[in-house]
Amino acid sequence: MKNRIEGLGGLADPQLFNETLEISKWKQETLLQQLKMMLIIRGAEEKLAEGTVAGKIKCPCHLGIGQEAVAVGVSTNLRSTDRVFGAHRSHSHYLALGGSVEGLFAEVLGRVTGCSKGMGGSMHLYDGARGFMGSVPIVAATIPLAVGAGLAAKMDGRGDVAVGYFGDGAAEEGVLHESLNLASSLNLPVLFVCENNFFASHLHIGLRQPSDSIARFAEAHHIPNEVVDGNDVVAVTGAAARMINRARRGEGPSFLEAVTYRWKGHVGPSDDIDVGVKRNQDLTKWKGRDPVRRLAKAMQEKGFLSAERFSKVQEEVSTFINAAWMKAEQGDFPDQAALLDLVYFRKDEKR
Repeated sequence: MKNRIEGLGGLADPQLFNETLEISKWKQETLLQQLKMMLIIRGAEEKLAEGTVAGKIKCPCHLGIGQEAVAVGVSTNLRSTDRVFGAHRSHSHYLALGGSVEGLFAEVLGRVTGCSKGMGGSMHLYDGARGFMGSVPIVAATIPLAVGAGLAAKMDGRGDVAVGYFGDGAAEEGVLHESLNLASSLNLPVLFVCENNFFASHLHIGLRQPSDSIARFAEAHHIPNEVVDGNDVVAVTGAAARMINRARRGEGPSFLEAVTYRWKGHVGPSDDIDVGVKRNQDLTKWKGRDPVRRLAKAMQEKGFLSAERFSKVQEEVSTFINAAWMKAEQGDFPDQAALLDLVYFRKDEKR
């Protein structure tokens, strides 16, 4: 793995890295699955945006449209016994592991059929059966949980790994550095995944840090790291494979910095032009690095996917998303007693 101490350079320039992807070493079936999953994630988040505008969603929704390739690339290498932790913008992390779209919609709508039984909303997702151990809105709070899960995985001795997703803003929390230090010192099977989209809430990284690269913090703790184009799903998949396989072999933690960009604002469906953040020109350029378009175009050029088949896949995903939304809306709201029964743990009760 190549260590880097310089800034992101060209990876931060949205006018670069917008070519079609190099997919010659990848299986057609894998790429099609990844393309379909990215379409599902995008479609689901666009549906959530619609629901917010319509007033049907009452909880805050942090959308990651444009960042789909990161979660899909990492999740391609994971198994259900691994332990994955998200943050406040984690719809993609949950869905890429196979989380139910209907369960996500129902959760955000506050229905008892949601993945957290309607108690958590957009920022508290859970699917333990698929290895998604939870997301929370407290910035950087799940990073040490991933380290703890990594310690448990090491003690179990089954080759499982822990994954902690976080953004560049979370890198400014001290707990990240404590977590990196502990994971390195104990040689734990943890993959730290930083989705560097340049913004912490509404503040650009250029106004917050002396460098736009986050991987430099991993180097301080002697953790191998890679910096990749986070809108290139095959680049993410390859880097994550190298790091996860390394962890499974007992060779300790790794750090993946995926450079990407969210198309929507910090929270909600707007582009953040309403709160003083002026990024219209950058946003337009970053949409040229669309991870979905780049993979679809590469597959078409390679002969893996016809234009007609791509349209059919898009239609199937749209139908699937709409059906999931309609079913989620039919779910009941939890009883008031559920606030105590589900949110708080009672030591004398079995669950």
